Amino acid sequence: MIATLITLVVAAVTFGTVLMYGTLGEILTEKSGNLNLGVEGIMYMGGAFGLAGAFYYEKAVGAAASGPMAIALALLAAFSAGCVASLIYSFLTITLRANQNVTGLALSIFGTGVGQFVGEFMRVSENGYVALSNHLKDAFSQAIFPSFFVNIPVIGRILFSHTFFFYLAVVLAVLMYLFLKKTRYGMYLTAVGESPSTSDAAGINITKYKYLATVIGGGISAIGGMVYIMTTAGCVWNHEGLSGVGWLAVALVIFCMWRPLNAIWGSVLFGAMMIMYLRVSLPFVPTEIYKILPYVVTVIVLILTSMRNSRSKQPPASLGLNYFREER
Repeated sequence: MIATLITLVVAAVTFGTVLMYGTLGEILTEKSGNLNLGVEGIMYMGGAFGLAGAFYYEKAVGAAASGPMAIALALLAAFSAGCVASLIYSFLTITLRANQNVTGLALSIFGTGVGQFVGEFMRVSENGYVALSNHLKDAFSQAIFPSFFVNIPVIGRILFSHTFFFYLAVVLAVLMYLFLKKTRYGMYLTAVGESPSTSDAAGINITKYKYLATVIGGGISAIGGMVYIMTTAGCVWNHEGLSGVGWLAVALVIFCMWRPLNAIWGSVLFGAMMIMYLRVSLPFVPTEIYKILPYVVTVIVLILTSMRNSRSKQPPASLGLNYFREER
């Protein structure tokens, strides 16, 4: 029983790490008042470009390819792809003041198409198979702690058997919390999301904060797509595995009540619910029921927080609303 539970937790962390990046990126975006529903497309682009960065690096240098360099290039390629996609969204919604919901949905479709095109282009140009060598696969999927820590009874596998990307995501969540709560610029960003007109009157550059938060947030979300391809998918392009992950990240933002630290345990919980049918399968419960559990839980959380009427657990007041300075 304990062994089964530990295995479930480890698998939940693996899938939850993908969600954590998508969620943290969207939290940063929404803190500025921008509702970017294009996370699905952004993560597709991150997965395709991240794999391309590592794959073409290894193809260029051959056996001399190093794991740390491949990881760095995959991170850079995925982050850059997410930033470019989010820059397009920012230009349309902040500068041109297009509808955020429509633009986000368009970006989701656009990003999915671009990601699939890049992935399939690599696959076709390489005669139907795109994958990294075994030693680079190990660099992306192996635990970063020595086996001594991993072999500690019970807690060893739970705490120390994960990849570099999980611990990076945890550090990122903590840094984002400190930035939003403890720094002047983080408080400015929160103020922009709550009341852009008041922030503008106080001399805060609304456009700069919205652009930076949205573009950087998109880059962080894109890393989640890369992490899925490089860990869960085994460094092989798999466009089907990413389907729905971006929407799940958007739901997780609501579940976490726009708090970065909640994304750590929330992503693991959602990861467990998504893969539970593989580990704790009940014959009378259809697989589809397991897969909709995260969304059902999110709706329940929305209802409970609305009943409490607590402002601290509500979204930024200007979320999804374009700012028109002349209406101030």
